[in-house]
Amino acid sequence: VQLQAFGGGLVQTGGSLRLSCAASGRTFSSDVMGWFRQAPEKERAFVAAISWSGGNTYYADSVKGRFTISRDNAKNTVYLQMNSLKPEDTAVYYCAADDLVVTDPKEIDSWGRGTQVTVSS
Repeated sequence: VQLQAFGGGLVQTGGSLRLSCAASGRTFSSDVMGWFRQAPEKERAFVAAISWSGGNTYYADSVKGRFTISRDNAKNTVYLQMNSLKPEDTAVYYCAADDLVVTDPKEIDSWGRGTQVTVSS
């Protein structure tokens, strides 16, 4: 499956952004979808994941209560609503697809194009 994230940008502390990830190439609705991010000089890290039905969601502790992951299988798209953004959320955000919930980015076989999120203080 080919994935491309978009919707990033520059926002002030406390602001909001909604990222989207468009999937193509094979069946999307059966995949667990996840968001990861990589800040400058840091390793890529898990942010959130959502089951194929959308009924189960998973979040990193650092974003719980601020970020919401959702999906629209009819549009082959997964979203990440980010509220109350902080400077430490600054990173390139990537989406990923897998059969299971994956929180270790080393287990992801391929990555699509990410989108830059910059939160100014």
